[in-house]
Amino acid sequence: MARHPYEELIAHLTRTSGLGPGEAARVVADVVSYFSEPVEEFVRRRHGELKAHGFTNDEIFPRVAAELRGRPVAAPALSLRQLRRIVYG
Repeated sequence: MARHPYEELIAHLTRTSGLGPGEAARVVADVVSYFSEPVEEFVRRRHGELKAHGFTNDEIFPRVAAELRGRPVAAPALSLRQLRRIVYG
């Protein structure tokens, strides 16, 4: 039987969270999927979310740039102009 690539993490979550093995595996899969989002998709999604909450582009692009720096898998450093190009082409 093949081992799950995150077997140790799933075991840790099972021990420490009260989740069952299947639930822990689903949580891990969701988190890995979330952080696997390509940079361009992340920028477009966050821009849309923040725009829907009434933020202006002058507020959005610096915030998105900061969020990118904090992602567990580092995104390339993007200028504000590059972020705008991702959203508007």
